[in-house]
Amino acid sequence: MYIRKGGVKLIVINGAGREAVVTIFSPGDFFGEECMAGETIRMRTATAITPTTLLVIEKAEMLRLLHEEREFSDRFIAHILARGLRAGEDLVDQHFNTSEKRLARTLLLLARYGQEDQPQRVLPKLSQEVLAEMIGTTRSRVNYFMNKFRRRGYIKYDGEIRIDRSLLSVVMND
Repeated sequence: MYIRKGGVKLIVINGAGREAVVTIFSPGDFFGEECMAGETIRMRTATAITPTTLLVIEKAEMLRLLHEEREFSDRFIAHILARGLRAGEDLVDQHFNTSEKRLARTLLLLARYGQEDQPQRVLPKLSQEVLAEMIGTTRSRVNYFMNKFRRRGYIKYDGEIRIDRSLLSVVMND
């Protein structure tokens, strides 16, 4: 699937019913490509977090595009490689960084800082519960850090989250 507009969260649920947000997808992202590798059992659930428009690409059509359309194939491969790198970075982040730094990094990633296109300074509406699930902490901790970020001018938070590039200082400082 390809996201044209909106946002999608990808979650996993453990045997006890506990849910964890694995990632958030934005316009221009692909997801569901596991079927290309022969995966028949879905271990994750994708849910729209804002009004979303998807392009559903059937497996046979995707294979045709990958074989016949060089530019599309290059873009898709770059997307898959970037996602794999990010998964590794997320794992390191979860093990070695504080929840404050993880939240700052997550907000910057959602705003697409460091990507080729211009960052989107306004994020889609996300609940503090979703942010807490993404970084592995509680909603009250997310609330505390969001207020701290707002007081310091790193974000403006009034339903929408507006990101200032100064938020990078939280991630860059040890």
